[in-house]
Amino acid sequence: MPAYQAPQFLTELLHARSPSGYEAEAHAVFDRHVGPAGDAYAKDALGNRLATLNPDGDPVLMLAGHLDELGLIITYVNKDGYLYFDTIGGHDRTVISGRRVVIQTAKGLVKGVTGKRAIHLMDEADRKKVPEIHEIWIDIGAKSKKDALARVAIGDVATYDHEFELFHGSIGAARAFDNKVGAYVVGETLIRLAKDRKKLAAKVVSVGTSQEEIGVRGATTAAYLANPHIAVAVDVGHATDHPDCDNRKYGETKLGGGPIICRGANINPKIYQRLIAAAKRAKIPYQLEADPRPTGTDARAIQMGRAGVATGLISIPLRYMHTPSEVVDLEDVERCVKLLVEFARGLEKGDYAHW
Repeated sequence: MPAYQAPQFLTELLHARSPSGYEAEAHAVFDRHVGPAGDAYAKDALGNRLATLNPDGDPVLMLAGHLDELGLIITYVNKDGYLYFDTIGGHDRTVISGRRVVIQTAKGLVKGVTGKRAIHLMDEADRKKVPEIHEIWIDIGAKSKKDALARVAIGDVATYDHEFELFHGSIGAARAFDNKVGAYVVGETLIRLAKDRKKLAAKVVSVGTSQEEIGVRGATTAAYLANPHIAVAVDVGHATDHPDCDNRKYGETKLGGGPIICRGANINPKIYQRLIAAAKRAKIPYQLEADPRPTGTDARAIQMGRAGVATGLISIPLRYMHTPSEVVDLEDVERCVKLLVEFARGLEKGDYAHW
């Protein structure tokens, strides 16, 4: 059997290093793959990328997937040349130390290792503690503060040096499936819609959003700029099919089970129903999740844009979120693209999903 081949666009996004506020590498990938497919292509002051298809169409559909990822930002260098940092986004402190990292600097990439005191040098009480951020550092092999600052600067950012790899068929691991897969899905959806516009009534604006991990900031301004009637955010969601996950608390979703379609206060009921109908028409397996409050995704900001937007949310099942080795089944990613293509083609002129 031939090996599963990941799409080149997705592979390039996964390799791009793009902590919140430093999304330039991901911008370049989105620009290269999505820009030529749109009738118009724009960027804004927050680093969003907006590709527009069928500009005179109605209704206006916004698709949003965020380009940013977790990272570390250098805040201090001590006299011996060790770098101290703060976190960008929601890190699990138990997995930060002992990692290889790549620091983006004005002079190029600098590699290092996150360090802390070895377990052999801790007393019994210390061994039970999770280290605070200020108790972990980055070692770049510098001999002094001067040596370190000749290579890095305060405000430079780092990402884990854990690259994308398929390890079983279409199942792979990467440091930033969250949410390079969502950005890929919205971009790839526009690319496929552009190839056959006959059934497309809607104006489609596919947005690679910025700064989601620090407060859905890019989606807030992008929703104002795109001014959509209808929107679907695409992010990752928790696959709860692994040990030590209580389905009574977190619901039941699995890797390979298809896109997760959300229901709840953040979701317009008509958009939810149309996503389900589109999945059934296209014979795409799907899963459901319920969320009683604004979700922790771009959907939260988009729903409240301007006078309000009829918003839906699709999530790609993912294990081990916000760790250096997140796991996704790329078949779920492909199903998500097909679902959005079917959904977009099913929209009719003048229908804004008001209820």
